[in-house]
Amino acid sequence: MKNKKIAIRFFTICEWKKEEEYLREEHKNGWKFEKLNFLCCYHFKRCEMEDVVYQLDYNVNVSDKNEYIKMFNDCGWEYIQDFFGYTYFRKPVSEMKNDTEEIFCDDESRFQMIKRVFKGRVIPLIIIFFFVILPQIFLQGNLNGKANHILFGIFIVMSVLYLFMFVWFFYNLYKYFKSSYK
Repeated sequence: MKNKKIAIRFFTICEWKKEEEYLREEHKNGWKFEKLNFLCCYHFKRCEMEDVVYQLDYNVNVSDKNEYIKMFNDCGWEYIQDFFGYTYFRKPVSEMKNDTEEIFCDDESRFQMIKRVFKGRVIPLIIIFFFVILPQIFLQGNLNGKANHILFGIFIVMSVLYLFMFVWFFYNLYKYFKSSYK
């Protein structure tokens, strides 16, 4: 029986809850999350089946990373890794005070994380969309030539993908707030 496995999964910037649930289910099935790399490859190691909660925090501007990690370790959360702005933590349910324990102690902390995701990920995408993609659509659409028509098509496809990402992000954000603030 193999002791390691790699799973390729993709979660958008606003699907951290789904990612946490995915990692928890894998651990329940005997696969402990070890690391994530840039190819969306989740690396797992065989382990005892256990209910372990995984939590993600988005915090790229931590002034003292060691103090940040120590703060969570002091609360029983094991630091796993940082990946593209997200920090991964885990904690066995058996060590929790209650089954709803999270790294965020209140709604305001959770909202602050969402604001950091918006500033760190969504705003740069909006800037690229409005200052690179849209101008290129107008430029390539007004020029003649086969290459310009091909580039025009590429930028149209990119703009549709960006718009889809924006709609997806804000829809998931809406769902998150609706479920959190009932």
